[in-house]
Amino acid sequence: MRLLQTIGWLWLLCMLTGCTSQPHHVRMSKELPSIYPDYVDVTIPVGIAPLNFSMADDEVTTVDVTIRGSKTGSMHVNGDYADLDIDEWHQLLEHNKGGKLQVTVVAEKNGQWTSYLPFNIFVSRYPLDEWGITYRRIPPSYKIYSKMGIYERDLSTFEETILYENSPASGMCANCHTANRTSPDQYVYHLRGPQGATVIHRGGKDDFLKGRNDSIGGSMVYPYWHPNGRYCAFSTNKTAQMFHLTNNKRIEVYDTQSDVFVYDTETRQVIKDTLIMRADWAENCPAFSSDGKWLYFVTAHQQTYPTGYDKQKYNLCRVAFHAETGKFGKQVDTLIHAQNIGKSVTWPRPSYDGRYLMYTTLYYGYFSIWHPEADLWLLDLQKGKTRPMNEVNSQRAESFHNWSTNSHWFLFTSRRENGLYTQIFFSSMENGTATKPFLLPQRNPKAYYRRSLYSFNTPDFTNKKVKK
Repeated sequence: MRLLQTIGWLWLLCMLTGCTSQPHHVRMSKELPSIYPDYVDVTIPVGIAPLNFSMADDEVTTVDVTIRGSKTGSMHVNGDYADLDIDEWHQLLEHNKGGKLQVTVVAEKNGQWTSYLPFNIFVSRYPLDEWGITYRRIPPSYKIYSKMGIYERDLSTFEETILYENSPASGMCANCHTANRTSPDQYVYHLRGPQGATVIHRGGKDDFLKGRNDSIGGSMVYPYWHPNGRYCAFSTNKTAQMFHLTNNKRIEVYDTQSDVFVYDTETRQVIKDTLIMRADWAENCPAFSSDGKWLYFVTAHQQTYPTGYDKQKYNLCRVAFHAETGKFGKQVDTLIHAQNIGKSVTWPRPSYDGRYLMYTTLYYGYFSIWHPEADLWLLDLQKGKTRPMNEVNSQRAESFHNWSTNSHWFLFTSRRENGLYTQIFFSSMENGTATKPFLLPQRNPKAYYRRSLYSFNTPDFTNKKVKK
């Protein structure tokens, strides 16, 4: 009977602890732990989902992790990866806002336990002020759009919700889901294909526009809302692609023609102007300033493809926009000359507080996702100075980016992990400098990202859950 009781207690203990081994005969290391994702010394907002991680070494069988707050509180986990309790994690972050967490890792490999130097996770004093993010997830493809969709993700948990999938309309591409300043009450997205359309959601209603508009010579893509919600800027592009034979790049996506215009959602009129629809020039990637008084865009002299593909370099420009009349100003200002920085400019995104404008540079063209050299740059709109964001850039492509509404946080996509798939990273702005970026948290990040054959695309923040 006593033996059966002992077995029963051992079984219960096994169920409670997950049968993981506990540290013993620990060897001390003078190195930081090599973990995946790399969350060492990152800065995070209160409310973010737990930064679960594994040891980068696949031969590690168990990790024992202790996290202590610089102000108060601690938590401990033990398992094959650091699987942190969501409620306990959120409480620890809240109690250490403006402080830091010290993380100590002890790992078991081949029966030997090693304790590593502790590392810090800094808890920003700036809130994120966003419920979550939206993004498109797309498989590797050059022409055929298999299963793909637009999704939303609660940033405080690991919950992902489908907003749209193309399963009922196989072969159609859903793209450019764009909210007005992170508000899901007003958004636009485009369905590409034989039955395609541009869908504008405003005032609780959907307005369906033809996928191709003859008056502008193509479809309405790359949208950006005016802050008053009435106007939405678009570009219209005749897009093509070609493949490299000897280059380190696989594919080049380019436009044989593109222009920029503004759509008035109240009058359903297209507002065009020869200043931003010039012959022999390719205008692209529009974005309104935070106060709505300017329309930023990029423009380049149209080259002949395929021979002139590497000569098409885009400048960053702006033109005044008068919302009260729906008219443009009389001149275009060039803010960044491609020849001055030796690179092409794409995807201008002004911060909502009006201080900065973030953009992407690449050697030529504008479709940065296929360019390993693509980097993020920052333009200080008050000082007129621009610089590469070396604190967040990598040796692989950094591309599409967006700001949080309080302008203290931004997200962007990068292929730094494997060079093949774009993933979402976050960083904060501290006194004009970005903090070390961190990867979008997942429940079991190593398993999730290794098994995923999809790229995250065109992400943006959303201040609340999208109503479908």
